[in-house]
Amino acid sequence: MKRFAVVGHLARTAGDFSLNDLPGSAGRMDVLCRCVNAAFFLSHDLRRDVACYLVLCGEPDPPKTLLFRGAELRYLSPDERSAGSLIKKALSIPCGAEFRESTPGVYVRRGDLARVLAEHPFAVLDEAGTDVRHAPALPDACLLSDHLNFTPEETALVGQLPRYSVGPRPLHADHVITLLLNEMDRRESGWS
Repeated sequence: MKRFAVVGHLARTAGDFSLNDLPGSAGRMDVLCRCVNAAFFLSHDLRRDVACYLVLCGEPDPPKTLLFRGAELRYLSPDERSAGSLIKKALSIPCGAEFRESTPGVYVRRGDLARVLAEHPFAVLDEAGTDVRHAPALPDACLLSDHLNFTPEETALVGQLPRYSVGPRPLHADHVITLLLNEMDRRESGWS
């Protein structure tokens, strides 16, 4: 299983945002929607061996974590609005400490980054990390930030985690996911 976790620092934690304004009314939810799509979509198919966590830290009710599971995922189309609609629906249902399914393959619970990190060993994707092209093995769980850097508290949480890079320049989080999955695909299929 490949896992991605993306921290949405401003992402709304209620389903009261407009699908027509994901960057503004939803606290840059567009970034998270693109990450979901990058994690799952192949040409005419979905990656079934991927899970994607979205750690939402925005108002009005933080923190919440959404989980998308590729093996169970339904109703996701390759556009931001589709992913936004599934997120909006998940945030519209009451949730507690355990994941609750909102639609097939989409779950929501109360919880923060520390809880996600306690459940799985993650590596951080960071342009200053080990180049994935030269790493003897790749991590199967990777953490990214949205368009903002990690907060000081988050930096303290991830300070000792291994770091990997897909290149020397800062890239959008969804592009980083695509490049890392491409490197994983190349290795799994025996491409050099």
